[in-house]
Amino acid sequence: MTSQPIIACFNCLKQFRGHFWPTETSKTGPMFNYWIHHQDKLPDYVRHSPVAVRYVQLLGPLAWDQFPDAKHQPNGQEQPLSHATLAATCLIKLDQQLVSMGRLRHFLVDHPSLIWLLGFPLQGNNHTPWGFNTQQSLPTARHLTRLLRHLPNESCQFLLENTIDLIRVEMADLALPFGQTISMDTKHILAWVKENNPKTYCDGSRFDKSKQPKGDADCKLGCKRRRNQRTSSKEPPPTPSRQPLPAKTISVGEYYWGYASGVVVTRIPGWGEVVLAELTLPFDQSDVAYFFPLMHLTEQRLGFRPQYATFDAAFDAFYIYEYFHSDDHDGFAAIPFVQRGGHKRSFNPDGLPLCQAGFAMPLKSTFWSKTGLIEHEKGRHACPLLFPEPTDQSCPVDHKQWPKGGCISALPTSIGARLRYQLDRESDSYKQLYNQRTATERINSQAVALGIERPRLRNQKAIANLNTLIYTLLNLRALHRIRQLKAQRITDRQLS
Repeated sequence: MTSQPIIACFNCLKQFRGHFWPTETSKTGPMFNYWIHHQDKLPDYVRHSPVAVRYVQLLGPLAWDQFPDAKHQPNGQEQPLSHATLAATCLIKLDQQLVSMGRLRHFLVDHPSLIWLLGFPLQGNNHTPWGFNTQQSLPTARHLTRLLRHLPNESCQFLLENTIDLIRVEMADLALPFGQTISMDTKHILAWVKENNPKTYCDGSRFDKSKQPKGDADCKLGCKRRRNQRTSSKEPPPTPSRQPLPAKTISVGEYYWGYASGVVVTRIPGWGEVVLAELTLPFDQSDVAYFFPLMHLTEQRLGFRPQYATFDAAFDAFYIYEYFHSDDHDGFAAIPFVQRGGHKRSFNPDGLPLCQAGFAMPLKSTFWSKTGLIEHEKGRHACPLLFPEPTDQSCPVDHKQWPKGGCISALPTSIGARLRYQLDRESDSYKQLYNQRTATERINSQAVALGIERPRLRNQKAIANLNTLIYTLLNLRALHRIRQLKAQRITDRQLS
């Protein structure tokens, strides 16, 4: 007798839920594609929600139907959640500038239309206007953070690459060069540990790299900037060895525990900047360590190698000049020169280095250097007055190595080693190209506004995923601006 009312109530609830959820779709991911193709079947509270409409316009262009998705459930007490739903949810978190998963969860509870749109597994409740329990349909804030840590970064990179394809298609009819000129830079990220808080007592081990912070097992100690030079000519000279003076004007460096995000950006004149590739590494990695991984991603996404590039002085390495040099075009890399001891090299027309006396130094021998970032061949160039045959002439400049067999110069045999010295950094072409380095600065400024500098996360995987999604959101905003500007130009032409 008691089972009949229960069955009837269950059937009513089933019909009620069917009115709000389309039975021909599976709630395993964002519903952006369903919105576009079945807008007449959407629930009223979703169709008339301004915030839902906004995020359909912002996130809808992404290829969510091709997302490399998988349900992940590291905690058996929580319902499985698709990676696509998690990625879309984090994009909304970033766009709303919500600093924590807890605040994100409160925001979603206040907007049930987003819970439906993002594809969370809904828990039915016929006592609410939207037909489900918002609290029970959402994972806990801790579980969302755990899911972000387990989200494969390849899935986030898929979304970033998708935005590049969308922007390239949108700009195709404008006949503007896309990706031929790039700039690269890194952005420091502070780990969420007490060692980065100057007001916290750390027992003298704040910057001891052998003592890993307990708050983050993946972060590393690194230096943001380091200079051992006077900041102006009016300041006193460096501290002498006798009767020392305080070196108050010398800036040793700024050290932090954390990570760094490397980014490759291309600028579309008159339209904005687009992020082509990004990579997050611990803070103890040098800037040049980002070069080859990022350029591999850039070539893969563009389908060609960029011809022109600009970097700051941290990327002054011979292999970067060589990378952009080609006999088929006039491409080059605009990088400030960094003097690393000795004198600035000059070369003869055959590519041989000139000694301080102005003589071409012949190649004596070669060897492989394994101490740098990459293994490369180096050549020893000897004094031409002593090699290959000694002459009766003495060194005109009386070099200090002359009594010991003459000077020896060891340089990479790569053409990039010569280009590094011979690049005309006073030319208009160099200055025009170097000025485009501000593209990465503008992107980094936007990323800082989205919280990239101080994430409230405590492991590298979650921070790397969040960084990729930050740049994905920046590209989506650029795509939205491009479409608005194109529509405005069409309207202006029609009115004129």
